[in-house]
Amino acid sequence: MYEQEARLQVELWIEAQLKQLNDRGAYYYIHQRGEKNSGIILLKLNGLTGKCRLLIQQRDFEGQLGWMNVMKEEYVEEMTADEYIKRSVLRDPDLWVIEIEDKEMHNPFEGKMVEF
Repeated sequence: MYEQEARLQVELWIEAQLKQLNDRGAYYYIHQRGEKNSGIILLKLNGLTGKCRLLIQQRDFEGQLGWMNVMKEEYVEEMTADEYIKRSVLRDPDLWVIEIEDKEMHNPFEGKMVEF
């Protein structure tokens, strides 16, 4: 089991991350505001070509927060991603869903990629 770390409210962490996007002039949209203290974040990285990436926050084996691809494929059709998001929001109303437009589909939020 990993040590309990002092955690910043998810809402405040997201605001700090989005401020950096604002400073760079990047476009984003919050589709769903989840639980402000401890909600999980789902990112839709929209490449503006009909393809996108879906990443969700996940802890690694050491307990560090990172990001994991939601789908088996790294890049999916936007319609497939939107359907997944709709189902996820119905299952977990505490989920944060943020879409970021980026032709490179890079994750601008801090945290490494996690694979299991």
